[in-house]
Amino acid sequence: MTQTHFGYERVDEAEKAGRVRQVFDSVASRYDIMNDLMSMGLHRAWKAYTVAVADIKPGQRVLDIAAGTGDLTRAFAKRAGPTGTVVHTDINQSMLRVGRDRMLDDGLVLPTVACDAEHLPFADNQFDVVSVAFGLRNMTHKDLALKEMNRVLRPGGRLLVLEFSKVAEPLRPVYDWYSFNLLPRIGRWVAGDEGSYRYLAESIRMHPDQATLRDMMKSAGFGHVDVHNLSAGVVALHAGIRC
Repeated sequence: MTQTHFGYERVDEAEKAGRVRQVFDSVASRYDIMNDLMSMGLHRAWKAYTVAVADIKPGQRVLDIAAGTGDLTRAFAKRAGPTGTVVHTDINQSMLRVGRDRMLDDGLVLPTVACDAEHLPFADNQFDVVSVAFGLRNMTHKDLALKEMNRVLRPGGRLLVLEFSKVAEPLRPVYDWYSFNLLPRIGRWVAGDEGSYRYLAESIRMHPDQATLRDMMKSAGFGHVDVHNLSAGVVALHAGIRC
């Protein structure tokens, strides 16, 4: 059976989705608190920048993949307005429930769909913008997922991939120490789950770097891809336009 990586561990491809699901089932209730602690609040700035680059117009159709607790979904919905459509999706039911409940608390009733990004249940050429934030690195076949995102976009539509990436070389020793020493401890203290946050650190290292991901997006059918390094490359936003 074909194997893939789950952090630094090698697992059967059929096993990875279930292992990732267990990670997010474990952390769903504390996910937002952990994001604030792990990034020292910077994730809010990274997402705000993504919303600005997305430049959603009233009436547009937006698909938010691996949307989790829905930070970007809610921001996109405010931009798309009552005439637009923003779809909140994730493969993990626990994360979807948290996100749906938070949106309902905000008075937002949006389509919420449990789906696998490698097999999106949407028609071709349906969306103006597709977004995936901090989810691509967990997908088993990233190339297939990118092709699916391309398929559901209309020609000229845009894909936004916000993801942890390769930090600038001078910062790497400090970043590595934080990731493999402090981050799992925070996970244990706050979420009661050290292993999931050790997986997080490992999965970031196994994710393609900025140039490789840009090439993968072009191979998936995106004619032009801009790369925006944020926080010295801790995170990168890739913005691609469908041919």
